[in-house]
Amino acid sequence: MDNHIGTAEARYRELEPKRLVYLERSREVAKFTIPSLMPPNGHNSTTKLETPYQGVGARGVNNLASKLLLALLPPNSPFFRLKIEDYILDDLEVTNPGLKTELETALSRIENAVMTEIETSSDRVAVFEVLKHLLVAGNVLMDMSHEEGMRVFHLDRYVVQRDPMGNILEIIIHETVAPVALPKAVRKLVGEKLEGTEKTVNLFTMIKRNDNHWKVFQEVKGLVIPDTVGTYPLERSPFIPLRGNRIDGEDYGRGYVEEYLGDLKSLEGLSRAIVEGSAAAAKVLFLVNPNGTTRAKTLAESPNGAIREGNAEDVTVLQVEKFNDFRIAYEQINKIEERLSFAFLLNSSIQRNAERVTAEEVRFMARELEDALGGLYSILAQEFQLPYVRRKIHQMEKGRKLPSLPKNTIKPMIITGLEALGRGHDLNKLDIFIGGLAQTLGPEILAQYLNLEDYIARRATAIGIDTKGLIKTKEEIEAAQMASQQQSMISQFGPEVIRQAGGLMQKGIQNGQVPQTS
Repeated sequence: MDNHIGTAEARYRELEPKRLVYLERSREVAKFTIPSLMPPNGHNSTTKLETPYQGVGARGVNNLASKLLLALLPPNSPFFRLKIEDYILDDLEVTNPGLKTELETALSRIENAVMTEIETSSDRVAVFEVLKHLLVAGNVLMDMSHEEGMRVFHLDRYVVQRDPMGNILEIIIHETVAPVALPKAVRKLVGEKLEGTEKTVNLFTMIKRNDNHWKVFQEVKGLVIPDTVGTYPLERSPFIPLRGNRIDGEDYGRGYVEEYLGDLKSLEGLSRAIVEGSAAAAKVLFLVNPNGTTRAKTLAESPNGAIREGNAEDVTVLQVEKFNDFRIAYEQINKIEERLSFAFLLNSSIQRNAERVTAEEVRFMARELEDALGGLYSILAQEFQLPYVRRKIHQMEKGRKLPSLPKNTIKPMIITGLEALGRGHDLNKLDIFIGGLAQTLGPEILAQYLNLEDYIARRATAIGIDTKGLIKTKEEIEAAQMASQQQSMISQFGPEVIRQAGGLMQKGIQNGQVPQTS
């Protein structure tokens, strides 16, 4: 353990300069959106943060984070599937016909158990904070090592190093804790190094990648805490560093909002000018001609509706006379707000300003806007959803809430986010195709060529609905049709005639005669 002494803090200080550019940029973006996400350096609980003069940035961040939260962790709907390799299923089907259905049913129960665990936890609250940091700062760290819940570390609390392919090599977390929060043995070890005035100490957590696992330990005052030394499987690490827009070859990502920082700055400046100018224009100030017959004291002391001697030409009202200048600024503000509304997927940006807007036009524009987040979806699917669900399954296996799944055989597959966008496009194409055929050929001819069962299955797949138990099978439909025909014959010929005909047919079958039908 001696080779670890002092390495975590020294390594953290070594990697800090590489993070500085991203940290300063994230604080600048937060200043125009939600300042509390990334406060200025040296802040504490008593620091007074500046309030922006516009709320478009904060509204947009919250709106995008809410949309991403619903897409990545949809309520009451699994966002992943446990999949078995096809070649393994084929081999099992040869020796055990029908085993595929049983396996899929069992995996579905495991999926529901994992979703129940997520629903009953407080993870969504933490994930919402994570998404806001991703949009603004472009980087955030999730810590799922605690059974009590998920912790979120902001960019100013950790450093990370990646290889050229973007894989994580090491993570170092910096925390400040009270000495009394340390284990008793650790307090004894570092007691001599603590100064009497120190209310907090620096705690460093190092996560370093080896060949096939992660090595973890914590360090205080250059000394390693013995009970914190351990390892994690490579694909089940509880420490998940996330990034927004990926830049090849860089250790950190860029925030989505950073791309629109120019518009946010312009909107902030114009909004401030309008607010301050409006406040000046709203001030009412009367000017009295010093050489006139009307006295200022007479005006100041006269109650409303009073009659006084004076000349109206001696009194004027001071006006700013900046209406045209304010109008130009106001029009520019509207243009910038419209651009930002499209970028942040705000509802007001979807519908154009017109007397009549068709529903199809609204749906088309909404799809176009959602497609703009496709790149962010794909990053989060690989760097958030997959590690998150793997860690959840590992925690439940460790807590004996799930059976241990065989490695390299059953793997989680993400089915929401970008995948959901693709299914949405399939649904639109299917509707356009069927609608065009019905309009061109007519419903009667379409019914002759359309396979209704296959159409229902494809539509359900595009929406992501399980039709098991919802849509009747062929056998159920045939049984229902036969029962309907029998009921119709009973109402037409009477039950006695039907029973006699059935008896004659049964007797003919027993005698080896096949009844002839005309």
